[in-house]
Amino acid sequence: MRQLFLAAMFVCIQISSLLNAADRPNILFILTDDQAPWALGLSGHPHAHTPHLDGLFKSGAYLPNSFTVTPVCSPSRVSTLTSRYGAEAGISDWLNPRVEPENGLDSKIATWPRELQKSGYQTALVGKWHLGLLDEQHPTEFGYEFFMGLRGGGTSPFGPNLEVAGKEQKINGLTTDILTDEAIRWLRLYDSKGGPFAMSLHYRAPHARWLPVREEDWEPFSDLDPQLPHPDYPDLNVEKVKKMTREYLASVNGVDRNVGKILEELELLNLSKNTIIIFSSDHGYQMGHNGIWHKGNGIWVLNNPPPATENVPKNQRPNMWDNSIRVPTAIRWPGVIKPDTIINETISNLDWFPTILAMAEVKLPKSTLIRGRNLTPLLEGRDVDWNNDLYGEYSTKHQSQTDMRMFRTPNWKLIRDYKNPKRDEFYDLSNDPEETKNLIDTKDESTQNQIKELDGKLREKMTKLKGFNSEIR
Repeated sequence: MRQLFLAAMFVCIQISSLLNAADRPNILFILTDDQAPWALGLSGHPHAHTPHLDGLFKSGAYLPNSFTVTPVCSPSRVSTLTSRYGAEAGISDWLNPRVEPENGLDSKIATWPRELQKSGYQTALVGKWHLGLLDEQHPTEFGYEFFMGLRGGGTSPFGPNLEVAGKEQKINGLTTDILTDEAIRWLRLYDSKGGPFAMSLHYRAPHARWLPVREEDWEPFSDLDPQLPHPDYPDLNVEKVKKMTREYLASVNGVDRNVGKILEELELLNLSKNTIIIFSSDHGYQMGHNGIWHKGNGIWVLNNPPPATENVPKNQRPNMWDNSIRVPTAIRWPGVIKPDTIINETISNLDWFPTILAMAEVKLPKSTLIRGRNLTPLLEGRDVDWNNDLYGEYSTKHQSQTDMRMFRTPNWKLIRDYKNPKRDEFYDLSNDPEETKNLIDTKDESTQNQIKELDGKLREKMTKLKGFNSEIR
């Protein structure tokens, strides 16, 4: 009788587990590459053509104060996957295969895809990885059962070299379209009897180079004379910025069209009602803002750039401006988040790990160090006490040599470069949101007090993270 009782209990537990798995939401995590916070029609940009993204953002929660803690590809992706700062994993800048072919993310570190996989989720990554080229750094070592895409950081927008079924091969077609078609193929083969799915779709666009794109993506911009953010910036190469703006917005348009295809496919497969969609980017982008283009490892777009310094070449402008660290972010969670929700609290990509596990009803591993916060109380509309301060860091080591550390509040921002102290910056975000006037040397006593206050907070944060900050303090 005891054996029969135990057998019955085992069956009940198995059935309960399957039912719970069936009730849990699917998760689609869409991550673009180099997408600016301003590159949305929803943001008020006069030329951005993003009807599908605008619709997605309006269908759930729009988080306008969403940031990355490091404004460049690889360390940002570390934070998104692990809820740790990139430097904690030994990745402080983008992984350059020419100078560090063996560097990458250690498979021992916890990731949210692995935790979902262990809990019964079917997991897949389609697209860009950029966290290591070695087999021990392969996406399948971090919780993704299926991978199709590029292990490295870059490929052509047309005719890319991608890993398919474990082998790299050249594929004819536009990269953004190819990745979307593969994601759709995987969704069509998905069988819910095996548990819910968690798919990451990491586009390479709108990373440069931007062209070619499909004719329909280029058509709105082919004859455009775009408005520029800072057209009167001294010595700005206006024609170059306008040309890049047209190409960049066309690439964003291609992403938008493909996101529309994914949303339509979820509807056709009757998956929309039980699928959480998260849309974000690895970092923001500048396009003529303050005289530069690119991201945290910015590049001057002036006719005659400032002279080089000891650690910063002539054409470089490393930065942690908001247009580099802010990312366009939306979450659609059917039945939980009401349409047209706007959440103004400050969040970061460190928050995805605890948030996604909470959404999936998966407990955080007790032994895992998590730097981020669970966003579900905000998403559910609860009244919570939320700290809107933000710490960020970026030690550049390829195009330039810097040790930037940043502390930001909704009103003020302090940036210290511990390798190049003359590059320190302080901005009054309330009165100067575009960060055009560096107040670090101001004589105003009130502003100097603000600098001291943020400096104290910055040093306090660095002390807590002393494992990778002690050498520069």
